[in-house]
Amino acid sequence: MADDRGRAPLRTRLRRTRTRRLRRLCYAFLALIAVLCAAAVVAYHLTPIPQPHPETVAQSTVFLDADGAYLGRRGPADRQDVPLSAVPRHVQDAVIAAENRSFRTDSGVSPRAVARAALATLTGGAPQGGSTITQQYVKNALLTPEHSLSRKAREALIAIKLDRTRGKDEILQGYLNTVYFGRGAAGIQSAARNYFGVDAKNLTLAQGAALASIINIPSYYEKAGSDPKVTAKLKRRWEWVLDAMAASGSITKKLRAQARFPAFRFYPPGRTDGQRQYLIDVAAKEAADRLGITEDQLASGGYSVRTTFDLALQDITAQLVENPPTRKGVRVHTAVVGMLPGDGAVRLLYGGSDYARRPFNDAVSGAVEAGTALEPFSGMKAAEPLRTLLKSAAPTPVSLASAYATLAADGRYAAPYTVALITRAGRTVYQARPSARRVLDGHADPANPPTGDFFTGGAGGGTTRRTLWTTGYDGRLALTVALFADRTGGRNGTTVPAQLPNQPSPADFTQSVADGIRGAATKDNIERDPKGSTEQTPLPPVAPPAVQSSRR
Repeated sequence: MADDRGRAPLRTRLRRTRTRRLRRLCYAFLALIAVLCAAAVVAYHLTPIPQPHPETVAQSTVFLDADGAYLGRRGPADRQDVPLSAVPRHVQDAVIAAENRSFRTDSGVSPRAVARAALATLTGGAPQGGSTITQQYVKNALLTPEHSLSRKAREALIAIKLDRTRGKDEILQGYLNTVYFGRGAAGIQSAARNYFGVDAKNLTLAQGAALASIINIPSYYEKAGSDPKVTAKLKRRWEWVLDAMAASGSITKKLRAQARFPAFRFYPPGRTDGQRQYLIDVAAKEAADRLGITEDQLASGGYSVRTTFDLALQDITAQLVENPPTRKGVRVHTAVVGMLPGDGAVRLLYGGSDYARRPFNDAVSGAVEAGTALEPFSGMKAAEPLRTLLKSAAPTPVSLASAYATLAADGRYAAPYTVALITRAGRTVYQARPSARRVLDGHADPANPPTGDFFTGGAGGGTTRRTLWTTGYDGRLALTVALFADRTGGRNGTTVPAQLPNQPSPADFTQSVADGIRGAATKDNIERDPKGSTEQTPLPPVAPPAVQSSRR
């Protein structure tokens, strides 16, 4: 009923305009959606795919022993790129099972994860996980680590664009080469070496599943193998990953049943790692010289340097020299060098016990007061570079070993070297080609026949002896063991030569070290050429020293 002025009641008027208001609200909502969509399209086209951050693509240079065993690295980050073809398919599938099971089919983003992250950012909650592999790669390698709504939106846009413009294999390769695995290792190659001592291409199913499981909390799981609680938790996640792989069909039920939780390298690393820095110092300098670059350029260049060292023999030597003669106020240093006669490959280079406390390398820089050490060369005519060495009053242990290696090679001298092969991205950029030339005419002093024997001598006389060495050779190994003694000098930070302790006998100590090294080499057929081929003929037994004398 109309009121006295002929107007319809309010309720009636509202009813009549409701449809019109709903229609206008719908139009406004659609317009907002259109604007947001247009804005998203514009943002998508205006948002470039950034280049990876320099620190995420910086690669270290890895050093290996003669057999390819991991020796150590140099560089800003423990990371080396490998192509996806060098990562076994079962390792790829393990990572996908652990981190993003829809990776092969999704659009690069998880709307649910993006919504959770946005809500957490707006409410001040904890950062949310659950991102796709593509998003993780964008976040870790292409964007800053800040937590903001705008950065999360940019991450999603870049992930979508990356997924539409790059292949899944390219994205997975970038992710595997940059994701952090703990133990300082960025990327699958460094992780494989840090946790299992192998290259990524040699990872087993069990090892690959373990590394995939670690990605979730790398700073916690890096202690796997040394912390029982951490190991047990990682094992449960490892089983979850393998179960997912079996459920998806990426592995058979039989392979799942046969999988056994792998053994890990101990963490943190043992004390021998510090000793190996002496080896890396020498090899890094030589490798940089061979390539004509600086050591800094080598360290960040992603090279793989195959050295001539034998890590097993090196570790045995470290044990043999642990207890040298001691005296209060006197420091005794041991240097050991083993070299292949006629080739020059340095198989053994012990320069000190603790690089962190004393980086000075006694094997390459320590001065041996030669004296009687060169008596076997008397009466022989020498050409360069051996002539200069034989005239030196204080040769280094490396020089002394190279002189005896020349005798072992029937007068042919080969320059000492520690780098056999350098590769980069699978391509050989340097390969050693050792050569020997005759520099000695005549024969060793018949009164002092050193072949198969060890010659021991020292500088100083009797109880005032300052240095002592044992050196000798056969056709497969020239070996020098030297002792140096010093004490704190009158000024801070200085040292002066000191008398070697006489109890136990320094000569007995150097001889026992030499005997132990030769015995280990004979037992394990440890003599190989620089490329790693094994000599099956054992070394001859060690004879007692033919001469023991001292310089007075």
